[in-house]
Amino acid sequence: MQRSATTEQATRANSRSETITKALLTCGIVAGPLYMIVGAFEVLTRPGFDARYNMLSQMSLGDQGWIQVANFVVSGLLVLAGAVGIRRALPTGSASTWGPRLVGVYGLGLIAAAIFSADPGFGFPPGTPAGPPTTMSTHSLLHFVSALFGFFAIIGACVIFARRFARLGQRGWAAYSVVTGVVFLVAFLGTASGSGGVAFTLALWGALALAWVWLSALTTKLTREHS
Repeated sequence: MQRSATTEQATRANSRSETITKALLTCGIVAGPLYMIVGAFEVLTRPGFDARYNMLSQMSLGDQGWIQVANFVVSGLLVLAGAVGIRRALPTGSASTWGPRLVGVYGLGLIAAAIFSADPGFGFPPGTPAGPPTTMSTHSLLHFVSALFGFFAIIGACVIFARRFARLGQRGWAAYSVVTGVVFLVAFLGTASGSGGVAFTLALWGALALAWVWLSALTTKLTREHS
């Protein structure tokens, strides 16, 4: 009788643990779609914003800037929760340590980007002169540093998980992870250099979407495997 009760308690504990892990992974699944849907809504509705020149970070400016600030914070918290879920789903093996850590740094970068806003530029918010800002404020510099850490963290996560998938013989997932990381790296470096103009700005938009889709796909995969 005592052994039966102990087994039942262990089963319940395992069930609760699995439920928590799945809930945390679900946060990672929904973070990307939420971020992109809110961003797309703002791009389509806020006057003066031109996706060829402006980045979503500048949506934090102006009367409706609180929407993007909230988008950064909520998405960042969801990514952090997803990182914890990844760690719980992968207690051992390749990418089990640094994979979730780097995903977590990406989440922290999003939250930091909400705290430190970018400078106005390229005609946004309305009334801002055309062209890039002539100087960089302290809060804009910190915003850039936050993005730097966050972007390189998600790129690093792509590389680390690519190694894991390669070792498991999952070549499609390995290639998908590598392509996501490389595209993001090239687009970000091109935009940060200031020499790419419209091409690299649009490329970074695409790279961001690709990275969000990758993170949602990864957490979806881990959810199914954990089940």
